[in-house]
Amino acid sequence: MTTETNSQDFETFSYDDKLTKMFVIATLIWGAVALFLGVWIAFELASYKLNLDLPWFTFGRLRPLHTNAAIFAFIGNAIFAGVYYSTQRLLKTRLASDLLGRIHFWGWQLIIVGAAITLPLGISSAKEYAELEWPLDILVAAIWVTFGINFFLTIQKRRERHIYVAIWFYIATIITVAVLYVVNNLAIPVSFMKSYSVFAGVQDALVQWWYGHNAVAFFLTTPFLGLMYYFIPKAINRPVYSYRLSIIHFWSLIFVYIWAGPHHLLYSTLPEWVQTLGVGFSIALWAPSWGGMINGLLTLRGAWDRVRREPILKFMATAVTFYGMSTFEGPLLSIKSVNSLAHFTDWIVGHVHSGTIGWNYMLTSGMIYFMVPKLWNTKLYSERLANIQFWSSTIGLLFYIVSMWAAGITQGLMWRAIDDTGKLVYKDFVETVDKIIPMYWLRAFGGTLVLIGFLILIYNVYKTIKNAPKDQVEEKFKALPLSAVPLDTHGGRHRKLEGLPLLFSVLAFLAILVGSVIELVPSLVSNQFIVMDARVKPYSALEVAGRDVYVREGCYTCHSQLVRPLIEDKLRYGRVSEAAEYVYDRPFQWGSRRIGPDLHRIGKKYGNIWHYRHMLNPREITPLSIMPNYPWLYKNKVKFEVLTKKLSVLAALGAPYSEEELKQAPAMAKAQAKLIIDELIADGVPEKMVNKEIIALIAYLQRLGVDMAEEKKDEVTSTK
Repeated sequence: MTTETNSQDFETFSYDDKLTKMFVIATLIWGAVALFLGVWIAFELASYKLNLDLPWFTFGRLRPLHTNAAIFAFIGNAIFAGVYYSTQRLLKTRLASDLLGRIHFWGWQLIIVGAAITLPLGISSAKEYAELEWPLDILVAAIWVTFGINFFLTIQKRRERHIYVAIWFYIATIITVAVLYVVNNLAIPVSFMKSYSVFAGVQDALVQWWYGHNAVAFFLTTPFLGLMYYFIPKAINRPVYSYRLSIIHFWSLIFVYIWAGPHHLLYSTLPEWVQTLGVGFSIALWAPSWGGMINGLLTLRGAWDRVRREPILKFMATAVTFYGMSTFEGPLLSIKSVNSLAHFTDWIVGHVHSGTIGWNYMLTSGMIYFMVPKLWNTKLYSERLANIQFWSSTIGLLFYIVSMWAAGITQGLMWRAIDDTGKLVYKDFVETVDKIIPMYWLRAFGGTLVLIGFLILIYNVYKTIKNAPKDQVEEKFKALPLSAVPLDTHGGRHRKLEGLPLLFSVLAFLAILVGSVIELVPSLVSNQFIVMDARVKPYSALEVAGRDVYVREGCYTCHSQLVRPLIEDKLRYGRVSEAAEYVYDRPFQWGSRRIGPDLHRIGKKYGNIWHYRHMLNPREITPLSIMPNYPWLYKNKVKFEVLTKKLSVLAALGAPYSEEELKQAPAMAKAQAKLIIDELIADGVPEKMVNKEIIALIAYLQRLGVDMAEEKKDEVTSTK
């Protein structure tokens, strides 16, 4: 083939780098917001007064906002920036549609703004990492599909025959996140911004943590592994260490990861076989996870002097190291004996942040420092500032992790401490809270250092862009069309598969589908593992209203509702929880942390006046409490008129309400409220409080765990 013929065959194209720039800027903005919120709520735990006695600033409402901002706003925008930048270059083509790219960008920012408005208002589905209500859920799904369509159409018009390993991880991410998000958020709307999950109790818990664990896997891990496989070789200017290891890493990771969700529900009422599967596959995750870490670190082999000198490589090497640390710790925490100590403690918080800050934050920083000078055709403003950011963030993260390890292990050991007589050493839960307050201050300090580091990144990028040439010319590239690119037949079967992206995507989908179907379907299509009990009744209309208040205030962020079959749980909280007790819980409220005591047996334990005073000023009841005050519950009125609709939806989902209960829901709720206020009047509570939210919340709290406390009728008869 002559040179003249070659020049005629080549096609000229450019990249849509404006879209990448937009996502980079969004990453910086939302990253600062997410980290600031994290620091604020860290200080709220150290000093309850920072809750400000205002509903929008309480820990229970801001913590979901922080997690959503960190995962979907900060990390999400970083993923899209990196994916759009690398995909175009790996496939040698412009994105399939500039318009779809803009819809994706502005749609995603709209979702984030929607979350920033609704979550502080208490509009929440109370599912961790999936708190957004149904209109926003629909928008998330629509925008994610838009992203997927643009991505796969771009693959179709590629000028590179074989798809590189980074693209494999992007494909798995797009497919799996869509499946996870849609299934977990299936719900029936009650009204605009209010819905009830189609799953209840144990089933809801299983689906939630199938989603929750794999949101970490396929939103915080697999796309970043793809970014690692692109940006580390680019930054070091050498190929990835092992192509064969990358194949093993990819297929084993996406197959094994999807099974591991149940390790979040050990010692719960989840079927034992599901828990065992979760533990087994969690431990198996050590191999593929460390295979990826080894591949990343060994790509940097022989260049450690450059790693010490160059901030980009320093961030990337640290990110991969923390990835290895957190993926070692995760399977360790899934071992039952370790889990019995660590679950519900701050150890888990430290583990999560070693991944999100150590892995996601660090790799994002290195990626931004790599991309920005190339996107704006300039040099990085200051390597010195980049190094300062690195050390500020690293030291801050170490303060954070170590303080949470110390706090978590302290909590776990204090909770299980039993004296020679078989009694709890620390009977009052608040003793365990008071002991770790210094660790909360240390964690807040560490988080502040991480935030300061990120602000330095923003300033460095701002100055870099400001110094860039004013007239940015869109660079043109040339490449052969796909039809002229030969198929590589020397790389084995997998190399051939890389030239068939549709088949590759189908196989990736099947890999994540197997574990999902085997774990979820038996539990969802049958209630046989739940021994139904006639004593368990659906919540009354007023209790439903109170439960919605509980959900709105994010009480699950501090309290669990699950008494585990551990000796310390039984001694402190009472009878072990049973699956049948949760059949009407939509959503389930087992929680994932105990900053306060478990509440599943709180019903009838204290009088109504105790709850009334406790919510108004917790320190009046428990002097060392760090719980916020809730004065607005004594001002807000219960919306009795919507209770008929709420109960009707719950009835459609299986709650056995009678026609009279549905029709008379407001009147019956008012009657129950009257009974509560009549008792409280004797303790000086004014009668005008009868229609306030605090009364509904008391009704709900007094109901928790009492249904199965009564003897069964047949047992009473046989005793007689």
